[in-house]
Amino acid sequence: MTVTTPAAFETVPLEARLRPAELVARTWLTPGYVRIRVAGEDLRGFEAPGADDHVRLFFAPAGVALPATPEEWRELPSREYTPMNADPVEGWVEFDVVIHGDGPGSQWASAAPLGSALAVAGPRRTNAVTAEPDAWFLAGDETAVPAISRFLRSRRPGTPARVLVEVAPENELVPIPGDAAAHVTVLVRGRDRLTDALAALGESDRPSGSVLGFVASEAEVVPAARALLLGRWELPAEAVIVKGYWRHG
Repeated sequence: MTVTTPAAFETVPLEARLRPAELVARTWLTPGYVRIRVAGEDLRGFEAPGADDHVRLFFAPAGVALPATPEEWRELPSREYTPMNADPVEGWVEFDVVIHGDGPGSQWASAAPLGSALAVAGPRRTNAVTAEPDAWFLAGDETAVPAISRFLRSRRPGTPARVLVEVAPENELVPIPGDAAAHVTVLVRGRDRLTDALAALGESDRPSGSVLGFVASEAEVVPAARALLLGRWELPAEAVIVKGYWRHG
């Protein structure tokens, strides 16, 4: 008899480093969503194996001496992001950044001159997938698109995936990798809400078999996500990741 191990997430610690780098390219994906590429010798060997891994970017002000120690770097403005693409041989990493408000990450990603300095710290841990699931459920807002995209790219070809993404109107065309087995629904903020879409899903909407669920968005979405995945769908806790990436105000 063949015994199938249910798919699950397992947190694995990583050896984190702080790696100085510089901005080498900027590509606008939508009016409110930009992809930046940072590169440097210290990024050779960089790895972020998990789809929702996070690193912290520290932004150096223009026209001042660069920090000489990790401690000095960590005193600078910073934000956390999910690496979207990376080449550990060439030594570059790409991040997709939502441009909103006047925070240091948005300002730097949208307007810093090419050649601007920063440092990449982490990731400190990763969520490894311990077995192939029969289906995926992935949901979030713009901030979760890199993780959702990486989950879609890394899954076994042909594995069904249900995807819900809430975005601002200017980000409606944000690229999300898809295939015949991925059902992607883009919810435009102001007309639809991710919270309502999650609440509308019932027991009959649960994919069959072993399901891995990932939801990351504004913190107010967390209760609705947990009610669906852990409540109505009764997924085991180790098969679910629900995160509030940010909070209003």
